[in-house]
Formats: sequence, structure tokens, C-alpha cells
Amino acid sequence: MRKTLLAVCLCVPGAVMAQAPVSGLSSSGDVEQRLEQIERMLEARSDAQLKMLNQLGSLQQDVAELRGITEEHEYRLEQLLERQRELYQEIDRRFSNLKQNNSQSNEVTGNYDDLEQVPTQTGGSSYSPNLSENDAYDKAIALVLEDKRYDDAIPAFQSFLKNFPNSTYAANAHYWLGQLFFAKREYNEAKQQFETVVNDYPDSNKRGDCLLKLGAIASEQNKSADAKAYYEQVVKEYPDSTEANLAKQRLN
Repeated sequence: MRKTLLAVCLCVPGAVMAQAPVSGLSSSGDVEQRLEQIERMLEARSDAQLKMLNQLGSLQQDVAELRGITEEHEYRLEQLLERQRELYQEIDRRFSNLKQNNSQSNEVTGNYDDLEQVPTQTGGSSYSPNLSENDAYDKAIALVLEDKRYDDAIPAFQSFLKNFPNSTYAANAHYWLGQLFFAKREYNEAKQQFETVVNDYPDSNKRGDCLLKLGAIASEQNKSADAKAYYEQVVKEYPDSTEANLAKQRLN
């Protein structure tokens, strides 16, 4: 019996010690599983955050594009209103000239060409007293604003500038030539006309748009440094204008 008990006592500690590592391995496995769960949770959270950041970036881009579209529409509307104002001024001037001619024909007799004409002013713009000059400009501008015969308007404006280089309409004539060439993607010719307005007619109300168009031409010709310089000039010289807003967008 004593021998049997002694054998049992000697065997029990060994059995206990043999089981201890099994319990340790089980605990280590639980830790690893928990770590894996935490890693999966972190990965899922990172993926969700990344997805949210991508969505936010996409929304910001959409907002920027919509803002650009709005600015472009505002600019086009302003250009349309400006063209309508010019058309109304042309109509008003024609009636004023007609009224003036009728009045003069009732007061004097003799050769019509020898009459001294008085300049007519409409909307703050001074008009040339030379009727043939007025008629030539009227014909050219009507081809653009009324008839939409853009190809025919180009030689009409060129002929006008050749015959009346010092006309009060010269800046506008150069501007419209630039617009017509720009629409045809004849950028070198358009650039020449816009540069003439910018350099020779600093008080022209078309000058800001000419600078903007020069930037667009430089961009089309892959001259990014020149385009940036033109856009910055627009922002600097016409800070509160629609052209400046468009220039800022293109700079961004």
C-alpha cells in the first residue's frame, strides 16, 4: 500500500505539470484571436474613413464644378446683356441721326456732304459725326448681332478699320474681330486683335474680356506661364468683375 501511495504521489505532480502548458496555450490563442478581431475592426474603420474621404473629395469637386458652371453662365449672360445694350444703342443712334438729318434738311439747302454734323451721344458713348463711318460700323455689327453671319462680319470689320483707323468704334471693331477669330479657333489672328485692344485702348470696356481671352488662347497653345500672367492681370486690374472671377477659377 505504501509503495502504491508513494507511486501515486510521485505521479500526481508530474500530471499537473504536464497539464499546465495546455492551459497556457489556450490563453495565448484567445489573445491572438482578440488581436485579429481588433485588427479587422481597425481595417474596417480605416476602409470606412477612406471611403468617406473619397466621397467628400468627390462632393467638393462637384461643388467646384457647379460653381464654375454658374460663373460661366453668369459671364455668358453678362456678355449677352452687353450685346443687347450695344444693339439698343445702335438703334437709338440711328433714330437720333435720322432725326438730326431731317432737322438739318429743313433748315438749310445745298450739298448734303458739306453739312457740318454734330456728334450724337447715347448711353455715355460718343459717336462719330461721319455718317458713312456710322453706316459702315452699323453694317458690320449687324452681321454679328442681328444676322449671325459671322464669316461675312470678319471682312466687314476689317474693311471698317482700314477705312476708319481712328474711329471711335475702333476698339470695339478689334474686339469683335478677336471674338470672331476666337470662335473659329484661329488663335493667332484673335490674339493680335485682343492685344490691340489691351495695348492701344486702355479705357475700353472690352479690355478685361480681351485679357481673359488672351489667357484662354495661351492655355490652348500650352503656354501655361503666359496664361497665368494674363489671368493674374485680369484679377489685379479688374478685381470686382465677372472676368476676374473666371480668371480666379482658371488659376485654381
